[in-house]
Amino acid sequence: MSGGQKAKAKTEQAKGKLKESTGRAVGNERMTAEGRAEQAKGDARQAKEKIKDTLKD
Repeated sequence: MSGGQKAKAKTEQAKGKLKESTGRAVGNERMTAEGRAEQAKGDARQAKEKIKDTLKD
């Protein structure tokens, strides 16, 4: 996995977790949902890069 894409995926996942936690703490369902969506986006990016790496070998 390229370093830039790996870092981007990890950043999206971390931002999503933070946003979800904050949303839960303040009772904001929209923020919680946005956090989950960002985490899913990061997970998808990471999975895509792992598949690319597998196919290169």
